[in-house]
Amino acid sequence: MATPDEHADAEGLMGEHAEKEHADFKARVKRTIYIDHLSPVVSRQVIRAALSQCANVVSVEFIENYTIPYDIPAAALVELDDESQAKSAVDLMRDFPFIIGGMPRPVRASLARPEMFADRPSLPGSKMEFLWLKQGDPEYDGMSKLKSLAKRQEAENMALIKSILEEEKELAAQQQIMLDANYYKYDLLESIVQNGTIKNLAGHYRVNLFDS
Repeated sequence: MATPDEHADAEGLMGEHAEKEHADFKARVKRTIYIDHLSPVVSRQVIRAALSQCANVVSVEFIENYTIPYDIPAAALVELDDESQAKSAVDLMRDFPFIIGGMPRPVRASLARPEMFADRPSLPGSKMEFLWLKQGDPEYDGMSKLKSLAKRQEAENMALIKSILEEEKELAAQQQIMLDANYYKYDLLESIVQNGTIKNLAGHYRVNLFDS
């Protein structure tokens, strides 16, 4: 059986470990960015390649929503080498359209926050307590209101997601129309070059195609 001194030493070591773990976590948060509007088919390799122009990607952690029956654009936490790279990457994606994985709109980016991490450590010295509530307890009415509010927010969230999906569908259709129009234009240009029509037109209008 451990003596009081040994028990105190063990608690001290655990406290030091918790403080170091929390400090390391805070440093990781500062060099991590949050990006969303990602295509569901985007891989870690695609994100690494896309961000290689402005940063070195250390790790990629996808954040998936398992509470809804929709295959919506995903989000990810991307850890970079340092805090300066994180700020530069966010500035780049805010200032310029940044497409990853073919989504019809640019991704959004922001600096990460501690609450975004599923593996975030507890604050040093903090304790978590659980208790069952029953009708008549002082906290029961408050928790019932929170439960009702959560259900209402879930319904509102589903309606918002449906709206976002419809908007993405419309944007994708508009983008496809533009791509088809550009393809037709360049295909037409290539055909008149190949069949000699452009040379005939140049000769008719006395235009030197090779004039520098």
